[in-house]
Amino acid sequence: MQRRLTGLWYGDGAGAAWLQPLASVYGVLVGLRRRAYRAGWLQAQRVGRPVVVVGNLTVGGTGKTPLTVWLARELAGAGLRAGIVSRGYGGRSHGGPRPVHPGTDWHEVGDEALILARRSGCPTMVGADRVAAARALAAQVEVILADDGLQHLRLARDCEIVVIDAMRGFGNGRLLPAGPLREPAARLLQADAVVVNGRSEAGGPAAGLAPAPLGMALVAHEAVAIGGQAAARPLADFRGQRVHAVAGIGNPARFFALLRAHGLEICEHPFPDHYPLAPAQLQFADEAPVLMTEKDAVKCASFADPRLWYVPVAAQLAAHDARELLARVLAKVRGAAPQAKGGG
Repeated sequence: MQRRLTGLWYGDGAGAAWLQPLASVYGVLVGLRRRAYRAGWLQAQRVGRPVVVVGNLTVGGTGKTPLTVWLARELAGAGLRAGIVSRGYGGRSHGGPRPVHPGTDWHEVGDEALILARRSGCPTMVGADRVAAARALAAQVEVILADDGLQHLRLARDCEIVVIDAMRGFGNGRLLPAGPLREPAARLLQADAVVVNGRSEAGGPAAGLAPAPLGMALVAHEAVAIGGQAAARPLADFRGQRVHAVAGIGNPARFFALLRAHGLEICEHPFPDHYPLAPAQLQFADEAPVLMTEKDAVKCASFADPRLWYVPVAAQLAAHDARELLARVLAKVRGAAPQAKGGG
């Protein structure tokens, strides 16, 4: 079903017309919900610290997680201790807020939350109730980053960053379920910053915004052995041989393109986002190396073997865009800090 919908959303869009009535109903509900919060019929909750939301308008991956890690590190460099809250999608933890540590079982907290905790070094909390998770984190930090929290309006926020995947854009431009949009594209106008992941063509989804969107790229340099059986290897070491590329993320094509950009000859193995890989699914007809995303790797640690490697990626912004994004976030965070301390 996911592959079929993806084909409708990012293909020519013609086959999605029969879903448009449902999309229209969905759009009305989204609009009513936002209006209810603006009018005060529903109350956004403050948690005692400034909140920065990193989210997107579309279903699927856009690069939010690497940008959240980048932002946590930049805030630390600016003297602010950040913490991260996440829904913990795919995890079994359905009770109250739960802290995530580098050694936490991914089955309990989800794959992305574990990566956030490991890569950022920040206090990280998951919970279905993100307001409760943020409040549990507030005593430990000075600013809270909400990963994938753009549509979670009950959590009051002081700054919103929207990430767009340049490769996919907004697909056919329709709302769910006829298209990939969670909210209308006009929502970009309300964001404090729009970040485009990848090279954006003229007339792309963020064209004409003022101020102009900021650019970001996902970069990778090496492959890391799952289980630590060997030293990390530069990606260039895998040139000249066929490798299997495994990706269970929102947009597997982006990972495959990254490997090809490094000159690798790959055999693609896409899986649905957050897919719980099993050993049998990584047993191929040859002994070629298997390169996968870091999100997939956390689910393979218990059955690692010398063929399995993962490729960590990091967000990279041009110097001007990095300064601009950090300046916008700091202005919002520092401006909100006195008010947020009295919130709750």
